Amino acid sequence: MKRFFTVLYLQLFTVLAFGQQATVKGRVTAAGRPLQFATVAIPALRTGTVTDKGGNYQLAVKPGAWEVAVSMMGYQPKTFTHTFSGTAETLPEVQLAEDLSRLDEVVVTGVSRNTVARKNPVPVAIIGKKEMVAQVNTNLIDAIVRGVPGISAVTTGPNISKPFIRGLGYNRVLTLYDGLRQEGQQWGDEHGIEIDQYGVSRAEVVKGPASLTYGSDALAGVINIIPEVPAGPQNKLQGSFLTDYQTNNGLVGSSLGFSLQRNDWKYALRGTVRTAHSYRNPVDGYVYGTAFRETNLSALTQLDKKWGYTHFGATLYNNLQEIPDGSRDSLTRKFTRQVREGDEDDIRNRPIVPEADLKTYSLNPLHQHIQHYRLYNRSMFRLGGGELTGTLGFQQSIRREYNHPVYPSQAGLYVVLNTLNYDLRHNLPAMAGVETSVGVNGMYQVNKSKDATDFPIPDYRLFDIGGFVFARKSFGKLDVSGGIRYDLRHIRWDDFYVGEDKNTGFGHRANDSAGAVLQFPAFSNNYTGMSGSLGITYNLSGRVLIKGNIARGYRAPNITEIGSNGLDPGAHIVYLGNRGFKPEFSFQQDLGFLAYLPDLDLSVELFNNNIQHYIYQARLYDANGEPVVIVPGNVTYSYQQSKARLFGAEVTANLHPRRWAWFSWNNSLAYTEGQNRNRELIDQYGRLAKYLPLIPPLHIRSDLKLTAPGWKRFRQAYIRGGVDVYAAQSRYYGVDNTETYTPGYTLVNVGVGATIENKQDKPLFELYVQADNLFDKAYQSGLNRLKYFEYYSASPNGRSGIYNMGRNISMKVIVPF
Repeated sequence: MKRFFTVLYLQLFTVLAFGQQATVKGRVTAAGRPLQFATVAIPALRTGTVTDKGGNYQLAVKPGAWEVAVSMMGYQPKTFTHTFSGTAETLPEVQLAEDLSRLDEVVVTGVSRNTVARKNPVPVAIIGKKEMVAQVNTNLIDAIVRGVPGISAVTTGPNISKPFIRGLGYNRVLTLYDGLRQEGQQWGDEHGIEIDQYGVSRAEVVKGPASLTYGSDALAGVINIIPEVPAGPQNKLQGSFLTDYQTNNGLVGSSLGFSLQRNDWKYALRGTVRTAHSYRNPVDGYVYGTAFRETNLSALTQLDKKWGYTHFGATLYNNLQEIPDGSRDSLTRKFTRQVREGDEDDIRNRPIVPEADLKTYSLNPLHQHIQHYRLYNRSMFRLGGGELTGTLGFQQSIRREYNHPVYPSQAGLYVVLNTLNYDLRHNLPAMAGVETSVGVNGMYQVNKSKDATDFPIPDYRLFDIGGFVFARKSFGKLDVSGGIRYDLRHIRWDDFYVGEDKNTGFGHRANDSAGAVLQFPAFSNNYTGMSGSLGITYNLSGRVLIKGNIARGYRAPNITEIGSNGLDPGAHIVYLGNRGFKPEFSFQQDLGFLAYLPDLDLSVELFNNNIQHYIYQARLYDANGEPVVIVPGNVTYSYQQSKARLFGAEVTANLHPRRWAWFSWNNSLAYTEGQNRNRELIDQYGRLAKYLPLIPPLHIRSDLKLTAPGWKRFRQAYIRGGVDVYAAQSRYYGVDNTETYTPGYTLVNVGVGATIENKQDKPLFELYVQADNLFDKAYQSGLNRLKYFEYYSASPNGRSGIYNMGRNISMKVIVPF
C-alpha cells in the first residue's frame, strides 16, 4: 500500500466524464512480466482503474496535462505527467521495481486512522497472504507465529494455538477480525481463534500496549486479521479454489471463493472445509485425541461512494475438535481411552486405543463442538475535511465439551456467549498540522450455561465502555503522536446453584438452594482504568529511522480470574478464581531502529514492560506438598496476582542484494524474559518462583530463498530452506512443578513453489510444497500444553508427556478463475 492507496481505494472503479474524453491504453510490467492488479490513476480527475492479467489497462481521460500515478503493494510507485490531447492513444509501458521497504505501507491497526508505517512509533508487523500460503500451517495463528518475531503460541495439538505477544497472552492479546474484536471465551486453553485461515489477505500485529484505541484486553498487543476484499475488473465473476494436504495428520483442506465488482459494489463469498486425523511424532506415534473437523463460511459486501463507504460482513465457524487427556498404558506407553465414569474409571487400567482409531477421520465421543457466528457493519462518512467511522457487530459463541463416555450426548460444558460490539470515532480535519481523533468503543456481553454437568464460570453480564483522544503532528523529519483514554467495565452475576442428578450423579443447574450447592455467590463490581501513550518517530533519511514509545496499558480481570470455581472438561483443569483481584496496569517502553537499505533490511526493537497486579495460573498444592485433586484425573489451578517485569528484543536482518535479484536471506532473533516480582513467593521458593510462566525461549530463525522470476511456464518459481533454533528454557515458573525445564532443539524446513502458466502467459495454478521438521526431530515445546499431560512419575522409555508434531509435508494448489 503506497501513498495513493486511500484515493485509489475509493475510486478504482469509477470513471468520471468531464467534457470531451478519449480512451487511453497502456501496460504495466515488473521484471519483464505483466503486472496484474496494479493501480493506474489520475488523482486530479479522481479516476482510476486496475490492470488485467496481461498488465493492460484503459482509462477515459479528458484533455489536459495530468499527473498519472501507478502503484501496487510490494512495488515502488511511479508518477509521470502526460498531456492528453482528447484522442485515443497508447501510453509508454510503465515498469515498476520491487519495493523491499515497508516503511510506506499503510497500517490500520492500533492507530486512529490509516497511517504509513514510518509514522507509527508503536512496533507493527505485517504478514501477507503469500507469506502465509508458502508455509506449512495447521492453523492461522501458527502462520502468524512463523512470520513475526516476538509472537509465540500456547498449543494443545496442531489445531489449537493461543497467540502470545512478547510473553503475554490470553485476554492480554486482542484479536480482531476486520477491525472487530473477537469474543469467544478466549480465556480457555483448549480452543483457538474462530477464523477461516484461507480467507485472509493479511495480518497486522501490534507489539505493545494498544489500550489507547481498544481498551481492556489489548495490554500486550493486537492481532488484526484482515479478510480478502475484491479487486479486479468490473462485472466479471472471479474466484479461486485452494486445496491443501498435509502428510503428518492427513489434513485435507479445501476452500472455494468468489468475488465480483459491479459499479460501486463489491461482493465476496468463501467456503472452507478442513479435516484431519491424529498427528504423529517419533516418540508417541499417533497422538490419540487430536483429530478435528472444521467448516467456515464468510460473505462480504461493500459500497464505495464519494461520501465514503459502507461495509457488511458475516462469518460462520463450526469446529469439532477431539479432547486429548494423555492417558496411557504404563508399560507399552500406548494411548488408552476413557470408557467409564467417576469412581469406575481407573486411569491406569483403561483399554488401549486400537491402531485403526488413531488414523481415522471419524471423531471419538470425547470432543468439543465450537460454533461462532459474526455479523457486522462498518461505515465511513466524509465530513468536511474529516471522517466519521462507525462499527456495529454482533457475535455468538457456542461452546460444548463432551467428556462423558457413558453418556456421549451429554455435554460436560455448554456455554453460550452473546456479544454486541460498538465503535464510533471521528477523525477531525487537521488544524495547524495536528491530526486529532476522538472516539468511544466497547461491548455488552451475556454469558449463559445450558444443559451441562460442569460449570467453571457463572452466568454473567458485562458492559464495557471507553473514550479516547489521540493526536499526531509532524515537525519535518520528526513525527510525534500520543493520546489518553479512560475505561469502565461493569460485571455482575446472580447466585448460581448446582445440584446433583440422582440417576447419573452428574451436576446440573439448580433453580434454587433446595438440595443444591451455591457454587457462585452473587457478585457485582466496576473496574476502571486510565491508559495512554506518547511516541516519536525520527526519519534520519528516507530509509532509516528510529522510534520510541512509552505507553500505559490497562486490563480488567477476565471472568475465570475472578469468578471461576469448577472443571473445564476440555482443558482437564479445575480453575479457582479470586474475586478480589485488581485490574492489571502496564508501563512499557519501546525503542526501535529500522533501516531499509537497497541491499539489506535491518531492524532492532527493544522493550521493557512493568506490570502491576499481574495475574497468572499456578498449580494448587496442600500443606503436605500434595497436589489438590477436586475432580479425579484433572489438575487444579488457582490464580495468583503479583508484580511482574518482561523485557527483551527482536532483531531482523534480511539480505537481498540488488545485483542478485534472485537471492534473499532472512534472519530474525527474538528474546523475552519474564520475571515474577512476588517477593514473598521468591523468598519461600527461591529460583523456582523467579520467573513467569509461559515465556518463550530464545528463538533464532534463518530462511534462504532462491527465486527465478520466469522460466518456461513457471513464474516466480522458488526454492527455500530454513532453520528454527529454539534455545533451552531454563527460566521457567517451577513452583509446585507448574512448569519444568525444556531442552533446546533445532528444526529444518525446506520448500518449493511456483505459478504455472499456459501458452498465453495466463496463470493456471499456484503450487507450494513445504516440509517442516524435515529430519523428524523428537522435541517438546515449553509452550505445548500436552508436554504436561502425564499420569506417571516414570516411564520405560524415560520420556514424559506428549511430544510435538514430527515431519510434516504440505502440498497446496491454488487455482484462480
